[in-house]
Amino acid sequence: MQRQGSGGSAAIRYRVAGLVLLFVHLVLVGWLTLRPLDAMWVTAANLEPLAGIKADLALGPYEAARRIGEALVLLAPLGVLLPLADARLDVSPWASLVRTASAGALVSLGIELLQTAVPGRVVDVDAVLLNTAGVALAHLAVVPAWRSRLRRRLYGAGRGTGGPGPGAGAGRWSAPGRQRRRGGALRRDDAPQGATPRIPRVGIAP
Repeated sequence: MQRQGSGGSAAIRYRVAGLVLLFVHLVLVGWLTLRPLDAMWVTAANLEPLAGIKADLALGPYEAARRIGEALVLLAPLGVLLPLADARLDVSPWASLVRTASAGALVSLGIELLQTAVPGRVVDVDAVLLNTAGVALAHLAVVPAWRSRLRRRLYGAGRGTGGPGPGAGAGRWSAPGRQRRRGGALRRDDAPQGATPRIPRVGIAP
């Protein structure tokens, strides 16, 4: 029961921290991407995939690295903050990657659509591709190792002593204390009850 309580409290802490950081990050992204820009002229909207990346590469290595790097980094924290806010350990790594990258793509697409109403901003389909790639790379670099480390911290002691691991629980971060109690009850029932009492023989009178 102590392990179950610690796992539940850890889940609450991580989820609250993830939600707070996620909100702060989205506010910062909105401020960076939805501010009106005072520009004499703007480029046309780019609806052809990879055309904007090719144009950036034509500007030289430094300018291309700066522009592409900014697009990769803009939403990259979502690759870590979304799983952190979800606070699940028993999830497939590939399913988590697909779900997180899809959420990042939707956020990026929403930003691009909102920019159509902002002066000085134009739609760029390559920004969606680079933002999504940044989310996926950050997820792969941090989340699998982070979840593995938390699983060892929460359930390592139970595995080392032959206790139940995280797969036996039905919750997200809970450890199965009910099975331990049931097993303890069975062990008490199976305990030896001592020697069988014997009744002394009584002689029969003639």
